[in-house]
Amino acid sequence: MELQSLVLTSQLFLKNKPFEVTLTNAYMTWKEVSQPKRRKGSGGVSNSLRVGFCLAKIFQRGKSFSSGTPFVPVSEIISVQKAKVRKDTNDETKINGFTVFYVERRGHHRWRYRSASFYSNDLLLCHQWVQSLGERISLLTCRPRHLLVYINPFAGKQHGKKIYEQKVAPLFTLASITTDVIVTEHANHARDHLCTEADLRKYDGVICVGGDGMFSEVMHGLIARINQDNTTENLIQCNFRIGIVPAGSTDCVCYATMGINDPVTSALHVIVGDSQPMDVCSVHHYNTFLKYSVSLLGYGFYGDILTDSEKYRWMGPARYDFSGFKKFLSHHYYEGTISYLPAVGTLGSPRDKSRCKAGCFICFNSGEQLSKEKHRRSDINDNDFEGEWKYAKGKFLAINAACMSCACPRSPKGLSPAAHLADGTTDLIIVRKCSRLNFLRHLLRHTNKDDQFNLSFVEVHRVKKFKFTPKHLENESSDIKDAGKKIFDRICQDHSACCCTPVNSNWNCDGEILDHAEIEVRVHCQLIKLFARGIEEEFTCEEITESCMV
Repeated sequence: MELQSLVLTSQLFLKNKPFEVTLTNAYMTWKEVSQPKRRKGSGGVSNSLRVGFCLAKIFQRGKSFSSGTPFVPVSEIISVQKAKVRKDTNDETKINGFTVFYVERRGHHRWRYRSASFYSNDLLLCHQWVQSLGERISLLTCRPRHLLVYINPFAGKQHGKKIYEQKVAPLFTLASITTDVIVTEHANHARDHLCTEADLRKYDGVICVGGDGMFSEVMHGLIARINQDNTTENLIQCNFRIGIVPAGSTDCVCYATMGINDPVTSALHVIVGDSQPMDVCSVHHYNTFLKYSVSLLGYGFYGDILTDSEKYRWMGPARYDFSGFKKFLSHHYYEGTISYLPAVGTLGSPRDKSRCKAGCFICFNSGEQLSKEKHRRSDINDNDFEGEWKYAKGKFLAINAACMSCACPRSPKGLSPAAHLADGTTDLIIVRKCSRLNFLRHLLRHTNKDDQFNLSFVEVHRVKKFKFTPKHLENESSDIKDAGKKIFDRICQDHSACCCTPVNSNWNCDGEILDHAEIEVRVHCQLIKLFARGIEEEFTCEEITESCMV
């Protein structure tokens, strides 16, 4: 098989011990020569190929394993460099060598880079290894060579510039990646620069150093630039990848696509050239476009938290906890009508036990369907095949839409654990009016293993579109009595001393407040791509051994 195509094998020294080093077109592995043979027929190049082939299959499934295994996929070799010539302590003979820098998994989805220096008396042999490894790396066309970097110096604890310079830039230099760095000076600086000034032909991707707000800026600028002449009904997919270096108060998008908020891990995903498509929701007020969203759209509880927290920015990230506690005690509910278009013909559901992982079949299948639809859309009106709209009317504590799990360190499962990154749907979560105790039960289930949807007052639907209309806007031709009630409700909302429930909440759109309560949301399948691969499954050394022995 192609995975077993042998490129080079030699006996080299690593830490003054002889190792048998093997390079194929798919992986590099090394085994100490003095290591005892476990059974007849094991050892040698053939055993290295057999074990490597098993491990390669594991990596193809998107699984990882703990550190210490002398096996490196070529796709995860960062670079190879000539090592400094050193002298043998015995006979003063010059010893040549080379150093391989590669990705190492440390567990809990954390990546680090590691190096191994191999030596030999044969100068030509070392050159051959450097050349062979360099050729294999150069064939990896998915890797970026030149990147545009935006740094938000005000994000989070204002450490964005320091994080990039100390943790990310040295890795890009090691991987021979050149960069153009722009430190943003005001809100929407990155968005405006991408829309009008940036020459995207020079770059292989764009990196944003900051939080979810910085990512949103870059995403909006990129989509607007690529779709200058298109409406939001017919958006063109953006193949220009976005990398996220987390440095904000919240890094939900980074956590949901990598499983961890770690700048070094993010940089290594960029270096190896990972690519993860992702859905984007477009939010409209009637026919007016408002915003794009990739993580959370929240009305009611989460919208109120964001609105209230703006008054306490001086508190830093703790302001969300403070405002959350306040809004939980106030227990406001809102009335209106939700209409939604259920997703038909998609795999999976919000209540199943599946999780969106690296190499997700559901997302892959959605991508295949999207490609087929592009060829037949020219003469077909999509509205004829939308299906039947459904409705939910009443009093709600919260209305949330999650395009991804929205997982974070405090909520490892997220708002919708089974949501997928790239299946062309969003999970609509409706929390109807209930007691404070029941609502607390629902919130606590975000932090444990209990099913947060297994409650009588909670509904979840996988949808492709939805609309929300507040009650006071449902009938624009109301009589004078209703108009008077609206005025009274408006006064109650403006005076905090009044105990009446306010007539409107605000929509929390990826951490930004929307100006309109009445909105329509459409999901655009796999509109953007990230330098990520989804969350890998953790794979132990024991499971690897069992796989290789089969």
